[in-house]
Amino acid sequence: MEANQDGHEFIFRSSLPDINIPNHLPLHTYCFENLSNFKDGPCLINAPTGRVYTYAQVHLTCRKVAAGLNKLGIQQGDVIMLLLHNSPEFVFAFLGASFRGAITTTANPFFTPAEIAKQASASKTRLFITQAVYAEKVKNFALDKDIKIITIDTTPEGCLHFSELTRVHEDEIPAVKINPDDVVALPFSSGTTGLPKGVMLTHKSLVTSVAQHVGGDNPNIYFHERDVILCLLPLFHIYSLNCILLCSLRAGAAILIMQKFEILPLMELVEKYSVTIAPFVPPIILAIAKTPDIQKYDLSSIRMVISGAAPMGKKLEDAVRDRLPNAKLGQGYGMTETVLALNLAFAKEPWETKSGACGTVVRNAEMKIVDPETGTSLPRNQSGEICIRGSQIMKGYLNDPEATKRTIDKEGWLHTGDIGYIDEDNELFIVDRLKELIKYKGFQVAPAELEAMLISHPNISDAAVVPMKDEAAGEVPVAFIVRSNHSNITEDEIKQFISKQVVFYKRLARVFFVDTIPKAPSGKILRKDVRAKLAAHVPN
Repeated sequence: MEANQDGHEFIFRSSLPDINIPNHLPLHTYCFENLSNFKDGPCLINAPTGRVYTYAQVHLTCRKVAAGLNKLGIQQGDVIMLLLHNSPEFVFAFLGASFRGAITTTANPFFTPAEIAKQASASKTRLFITQAVYAEKVKNFALDKDIKIITIDTTPEGCLHFSELTRVHEDEIPAVKINPDDVVALPFSSGTTGLPKGVMLTHKSLVTSVAQHVGGDNPNIYFHERDVILCLLPLFHIYSLNCILLCSLRAGAAILIMQKFEILPLMELVEKYSVTIAPFVPPIILAIAKTPDIQKYDLSSIRMVISGAAPMGKKLEDAVRDRLPNAKLGQGYGMTETVLALNLAFAKEPWETKSGACGTVVRNAEMKIVDPETGTSLPRNQSGEICIRGSQIMKGYLNDPEATKRTIDKEGWLHTGDIGYIDEDNELFIVDRLKELIKYKGFQVAPAELEAMLISHPNISDAAVVPMKDEAAGEVPVAFIVRSNHSNITEDEIKQFISKQVVFYKRLARVFFVDTIPKAPSGKILRKDVRAKLAAHVPN
């Protein structure tokens, strides 16, 4: 990564050269641009059924769905909502909407009816595509707004079956002129630090992002058509949608679709299909590191383990390397609004990277670290807010110009709200969320640092650290702990374990034992829910 002091600013760029990115193309055109090279190769493998769809079949089905959407009255610029777990139909619907010039908003099927209604109202959803078991959640909203519901399995009363979309001839797609700045995806940000907001991702931003991952002669992440890439992380989250689905399609790899995480079925599928690429989040990596059954399965085909969505500590990295010795392990860093950094250990011509690093800023983009108080850009080894600029960033927040202005400044820099630094070897390290830092008498305590230490303990299965109000210090760190099976570890033992490793102001004030740590589907800790637990434990 180069660091140029442009005027008075320290601006960091990728060590890899910029590439030509055809981001004038619609997303579906870019993803299927090399279709002729692997049209008969496997594209989607549906793990629950074992059915395999070739690239030619997927391309054709997506175009049929586009024609079917048009027949149902979906016009260019209209929004459809996918309320689905991972499935081939998710892929067909998302790309079918892209072919039609429509927009897809994605939602977690476990959302409450009120949460779904709020997102559907904000996005002006015109069609629901879901499973029969979730149709009841949207039934009243759909009736009130005269919106059709399509289900992919059985068909409850008042719903249409997904085959209504796929039985239409692909030549019935109307001619549509797609502008690169047209929105194609409308995920809603997690809301862990505020109300959920619609993130407007354009054809240009997603094409740019995919190219930053897998484009060029020496791609940042080396996927190829012989790879089998595990799609376990939920496609309604941008990490899976962008980094797994869209990047795999561009590279011509096979995508193994798994609906939910269970450790033994996961290892069985890796062995059965010789999975080569395993994108995970730290909770899954933790389970792999701690399961005693891993020796029963042949996981040697895995050549790459990509971790994202939350920081991963060195001890966890080392534990996984012991379990998966053939795999390169590294972290990426991004957010719904943009992809930011990728680990060059995954490049076709790999670079050595440090444990705990998120890699370097992506190519065709710029990064700077700024002082959160003054906005001044900072040199290497100084922590500040991470900012990114490039064509991959979002167009803005839906119907929220004020929030957009607070996030993207006049010079095009997107302010992430994350704290990090770039070291002397030009690698990015995440310290923590700007709003999640614990302030002990002015000292900053990063929850992620303490959490990494805690989960390294053999008697701790999971952990979350949040601030607790303190009259003398302002805030002190407290931990919520999930004990490992049959463990009787005590509060005092955990406090001593941490106090031996940290400076005085990072020591834990309290420890609370819980059954689970609340997390988003992406694996990120839902700190507002943990703080609610704290309020219940310590009402005063």
